[in-house]
Amino acid sequence: MARHALPPPRTGTRPRTARAARLGLPPLLLLALLGPAACDGAGDTPTAGPAGVDADAGDDTTGGDAAADPANSVRPPCPFTAAQVSDLLGQPMRDEGNCVFGDGKGVASLTVTTASATAGRVTYDYEHEQAGERYGRVVDLDRGDQSYLAAKDVVGEAVLISGKGAYTLTLSSIGTDVAGYERTLRRLLDAIPA
Repeated sequence: MARHALPPPRTGTRPRTARAARLGLPPLLLLALLGPAACDGAGDTPTAGPAGVDADAGDDTTGGDAAADPANSVRPPCPFTAAQVSDLLGQPMRDEGNCVFGDGKGVASLTVTTASATAGRVTYDYEHEQAGERYGRVVDLDRGDQSYLAAKDVVGEAVLISGKGAYTLTLSSIGTDVAGYERTLRRLLDAIPA
């Protein structure tokens, strides 16, 4: 009979040591904090705004914009269907959920992030500044309350804030021409109801 190098399994329960308790606590805390943020299920739950700001920014107790106009604190639904995106981009695109559209090959994509108008106004200046650093050139547009677009190489971004909400569009791998990205982003912005 061959002998095994592994010791036999222990039976009975062993009391948890302080070290074991410390090692188990951080993952549980992380799960408790990040779990609800990762679940963007049935549509009632607001998701992060354009720059990670909660879509319910501004509450009625502060007397801010949301208190003056409750419509400004409502996160709008996705403004596009896959058919609309396919028409606007001139190539077949699939709805991948959560207002993300892809070409099915893992190359071209359009991501639309929506937030309340209040949240969009709060983050607009920061996003505009960051776009200037990422893309080098930002074009301010005369659309909605505030809007801009920026593009380079194989990626482009556009932000629109209107009375209906805030929309951040990120377009990737649709072409290689910056002017083409700008034209496409303008078409997408024009298709969003003001």
